[in-house]
Amino acid sequence: MGRPIVRLKDIADKTGFSVNTVSLALRDSPRIPQDTRLMIQQAAEALNYLPNHIAKSLVSRETRTIGLVLTSITNPILTRVAQAIELRLAERGYLTLFATSNGDHQDEKKVIEMFRSRQVDGMLIYPRGHRELDHIRRLRLAGYPVVLLVGDTDAEVDVVSMDARLGGYKAVRHLIERGHSRIGLIDGGQQRGNLEKQDGYIRALADAGIAWDAALHAVPAAHSVMAGYEAMAELMARDNGMTAVLAATDSMALGALRWTQQHGLRVPQDMAIVGFDNIEFAEHAATPISSIDYAVDRVTELAVDRLIALIRADGLPEVEITLIEPELVVRASSGGR
Repeated sequence: MGRPIVRLKDIADKTGFSVNTVSLALRDSPRIPQDTRLMIQQAAEALNYLPNHIAKSLVSRETRTIGLVLTSITNPILTRVAQAIELRLAERGYLTLFATSNGDHQDEKKVIEMFRSRQVDGMLIYPRGHRELDHIRRLRLAGYPVVLLVGDTDAEVDVVSMDARLGGYKAVRHLIERGHSRIGLIDGGQQRGNLEKQDGYIRALADAGIAWDAALHAVPAAHSVMAGYEAMAELMARDNGMTAVLAATDSMALGALRWTQQHGLRVPQDMAIVGFDNIEFAEHAATPISSIDYAVDRVTELAVDRLIALIRADGLPEVEITLIEPELVVRASSGGR
């Protein structure tokens, strides 16, 4: 048998007040004298009373819960995003339900449906594939509040995201200004069709009159430190004249840095390295790594604000795309040649 459920009537019987008075006192209503409120609240605590949020949600049609879907919790930047979102939603009176897709499209669809079955008021989603959004667009078309944490101008769903394309452009432009023309790219996102960083990389090269070269391009299967290490080894084995490399995450940049350390290359004199996300480990690496900053506080603040606005709207407004301009944090790994 489950534990007995304590009802408002049980508290009323214990204190001698009406159910309505008990209800108002537990909501801290000023209509009830303070000493009465205190007596009723102490009685509720003694009886281990818990509010019935399910019953409340049936009346208000709100569960005060938000679903958060991320591709991975092992990615340091997404861990920070999850923490910031949970704190911001708590400040607004919402509980966060969290799930990961582990980079699998079908798992992403399953967790989204799971959240719908839990009747969350809205969802914040970091999709596995930035172009595989049909299942999320259907939610939007059905009037369901949802905001993507990464996306583009053609998403057809509300987006609050860093402008990864501009970030890739800024990183490569920085390396070109340091005198590099043979610049490698380590980008695991392309296996999922996430091409924004590559687009920025190619545009920066083109603006400088430098042709794109497939020999300078590695596509690891993961975003880990080891994946970056192996991708760096692959690029260097091609004898392609590379003097600088852009890694699509700081984790992969750390792997690339580790490879240079083990093979006697000086950073940045022999090999310049730039990463993405500006995680703490990049700043405190043996050679501090230059990185495109992922403005966690700004992204999460705007994303939560937009989602709450959608939840409270009488009918969903027009789709709004917010791409935040990233900043390049320059450190020793990309110093002058």
